[in-house]
Amino acid sequence: MEFFDLKMQYHNLKSEIDAAVLEVLEGGIFIGGPAVEKFEKEVADFLGVKHAVTLNSGTDALYLSLKAFGIGAGDEVITTAFTFFATAEAIAAVGAKPVFIDIDPATFNIDANQIEAAITEKTKAIIPVHLFGQMADMAPIKKIAQKHNLKIIEDCAQAIGATQIIDGREAKAGNIGDCGCFSFFPTKNLGACGDGGMVTANDDQIATKIRMLKVHGSSPENKYKNLEIGVNSRLDAIQAAILSVKIKYLDQWNDQRAAIAKCYDEAFEGVGEIVAPFAALNNRHIYHQYTIRTAKRNQLAQFLKNAKIPTMIYFPFPMHLEPALEYLNYKTGDFPEAERASREVVSLPIYPELDTGNIEVVCFEVGKFFAGK
Repeated sequence: MEFFDLKMQYHNLKSEIDAAVLEVLEGGIFIGGPAVEKFEKEVADFLGVKHAVTLNSGTDALYLSLKAFGIGAGDEVITTAFTFFATAEAIAAVGAKPVFIDIDPATFNIDANQIEAAITEKTKAIIPVHLFGQMADMAPIKKIAQKHNLKIIEDCAQAIGATQIIDGREAKAGNIGDCGCFSFFPTKNLGACGDGGMVTANDDQIATKIRMLKVHGSSPENKYKNLEIGVNSRLDAIQAAILSVKIKYLDQWNDQRAAIAKCYDEAFEGVGEIVAPFAALNNRHIYHQYTIRTAKRNQLAQFLKNAKIPTMIYFPFPMHLEPALEYLNYKTGDFPEAERASREVVSLPIYPELDTGNIEVVCFEVGKFFAGK
């Protein structure tokens, strides 16, 4: 059993992917061009946003969004203490200070009730992370941002296709804040065959700024006239073509992930001390990960490894205890829920192609561990 089986996904779509790649190769345009433009339009339509700007990673999406809003040295950006390092890294990379907030222990997402107390005169933005495929509680976050004139940069790296009911309407991850940042890392729900990323926005000026920054800050009129210090962050046309094939199946794949999650939920009900993922009623959870928590996490992971069942731990260190961020002077105990999650979480295999037999094996072995047999 694989934790992810990307080979299976490729073989299921082999004829379509091969044809799309061959079309790019035959066309001879490998950076930008029709394939990239087509994919950008497909994502914009899928998410209901005005602009979708492709980049070469989700990390660059965060970094360039911060730069586009003019956030830098002396500024503060509020985000969650429990996420992948890239979220805090991008804030630090523009010269700003990451300010962490503890998480809601049920959803693993930023606790919106704690945000306002962390706002200072230096605060310029909030980066809520839609972790594991479920959106953060965006309604109160929007109200706080509007009250304090802060930007919202959604970290949607794990949540493309996730939705939430806000003010009576269904909103998708990436079309609620001032911009949305996506990753197309191969293991994402919509994954490329390499790195890839995107920023979505409804503001013409921000989209134009990011398009400029992604190509060395060069002028749209003359690429050798550089208006700002930018970066080289372009999505390859081959990756765009592959993603255009895959996006047609995204909703179906997300539904399949939810169906697998339901099987796990039913199997684990009443088993040991497992806390299964919580899905808020107003959310469509797309289960980028199926992450349970248990005080016996390490023992369970080793037991499953011995049974040839792979697991992953996302994430063994909360952000405030990462060595690279020691200069922020946070300490153990500052964010107890994030710290507890880092000790208790373990993710089980979940991907659309995971078959019933393997699901049953996972459920059986987890149950066996807690039964002590």
